[in-house]
This record gives sequence, structure tokens and C-alpha cells, in this order.
Amino acid sequence: MEETNQAWEKEKKPLVVLTGPTAVGKTKLSIELAKALNGEIISADSMQVYRYMDVGTAKISKEEMDGVTHYLIDEIDPKEEFNVVKFQTLAKQYMEDIYKRGKLPIIVGGTGFYIQSVLYDINFADNEKDTTYRTELEQLAMEKGATYLHEMLKEVDPISYETIHENNIKRVIRALEYYKQTGTPISAHNEEQRNNESPYNFTYFVLNNDREILYKNIDKRVDIMVESGLLDEVKHLKEMRYTRDLVSMQGLGYKEILAYLDGECTLEEAIYILKRDTRHFAKRQLTWFKRERDVTWVNKQEFSQNEEKILEFMLNICKERKSCI
Repeated sequence: MEETNQAWEKEKKPLVVLTGPTAVGKTKLSIELAKALNGEIISADSMQVYRYMDVGTAKISKEEMDGVTHYLIDEIDPKEEFNVVKFQTLAKQYMEDIYKRGKLPIIVGGTGFYIQSVLYDINFADNEKDTTYRTELEQLAMEKGATYLHEMLKEVDPISYETIHENNIKRVIRALEYYKQTGTPISAHNEEQRNNESPYNFTYFVLNNDREILYKNIDKRVDIMVESGLLDEVKHLKEMRYTRDLVSMQGLGYKEILAYLDGECTLEEAIYILKRDTRHFAKRQLTWFKRERDVTWVNKQEFSQNEEKILEFMLNICKERKSCI
């Protein structure tokens, strides 16, 4: 272990990333990958980090972890805001600890910007300036709604408009605020940061599947969530006074059921909207990953959906690139 640490100090440290759209099957594969590579998993999921939100986030269970250590799962109260800056800070701390113990960090999850923030060590130093405009935008969102704010973004940053959902008000505000502060679209800043040389010797896998299969899996997952108690989970969160204005409660599966509980739609309509919006979310995720560089696409249909063949392929890539122990 000491020899491994000394070798890493002289060169870039290894890092493996496994991402892909929601419901593609990252969880099961990540466990097998971690076991094979003596790795520990850092979750890059913007929702599984929250406590009490298990069913709606399809959160990995202790049984599914199968002894593999996970980080950034169940660590944040739903009232706390969790964003890319916090993710980057915590992820880097956990990675250092993992390296010290001679193990390999594996970042797993579908939040592309979170992954990018670590991979290219994005600098967020300019992001905390005068917050007056942020307050104005928050007030505007309350008065005129998310769609109005989203259309404002379209005018100054069409790329961010396409990649950020209008319901993600915090990110829409952040993008507008960045443009106001710098005169530059935040998408251009992110593109520039993406061109940074990574401090890691990484292998970046994007797991994907045939679109029709992926969408069927999404619909099936939503049905399983409802059968597994999604309604009760959201009711319980509501009773705990977690309100709709929280970032956590704007997540897929929560805002739709809250709308039903508040009498704004039927349960059937809520489920339909959840399935539809999750499919749209998967499409946006794939759009993001297609813009990333130095990625290895793992299309499950090319392996006849065979998990063992997929794992073998990934392990061979890691060994070739020396991004594993």
C-alpha cells in the first residue's frame, strides 16, 4: 500500500467514472466494478445525497452495496442546499482519504456537471460575489414562475437553456447571475473549464442502452417506485415540513407527487408526468455526455445486454489506461 501511495505521488492519481442516463443500470455494474478494482464509490447523484428520500431517488440499499463503501449517500438533510461546489469539496476530501488507504475512488452517478467539476478541477472562485441580483431573480421566480425565468436564460445563454430544466430554478438563477456578473454565458465558462487538463489519470465510462429499452426501464422504475411506497414517502416528508420550495423537493418523483397531494392533479396524471419528465431528463443527460471528451461509451446492446461481458470490457480498458491499481 505504501509503495502504491508513493507511486501515485509521482504521477497522476487513477480515477474511474461510471455514468449514464437514469435507469440504465449503473448501480449493479458499479458494485462489480468496485469489487474488481479494490475501489470505493463516491455518488455523483444530486438526489441520493439526501436523507429520508429513498424510494423516489431509487437510492442504493445497504444490501445492494454488498460491502462496498459508498460516500455522499444519505449525508444531507433535505432542508440543506446541495450544489456542485459542495459536491466538489466533499468528493475531493473523500478521494484523498480513499487514496491514502491504497484504494481506488470510483465516481458513479448521472449528474454530469458534478463529475466534470472533479474531473477537470473546475474553479468556482468567481461564483460568490454580490448576491443582490440573485435575490431579485428569486423574487421574480416567485412572482412570475419558473418558465418566465427560463425564457430569460434563453436570451443570454441558449446552451444552458437547453441543458437546464426550467424547474431547476437554482441552476437557472445561477446561470443568469453568472452572465450578469461576467457578461459571459456560464456554458462558455464550463466549456473553457472542460478544456483544462485533468489532474487525474481517469477512465470515463458512459453506460447507455437502446432508447426504447431505456424508456421502458424508466417507466418500469416509476411503477416500482409507486408500488414500493413513493406516496407514503412524500407524505412523510410533507409531515416533516419539507416544503415544495426546497431544492430537494423539486427532484423528479417528489414535485409530481406533491402536486397530486395538493390536489393539483390526479395520481394517474402525476405518474404520467413523472414518467414523461424522467424520459426527458434521460435525454438531457445523454446530450450532456455526448459533449464530454475522453469518454468510453458502453452501449449495452452491443454486448447483448450481457453484464459479465460489459464488466470484462471495462476492466480491460482500465488496465490498458492504467487508471486502476
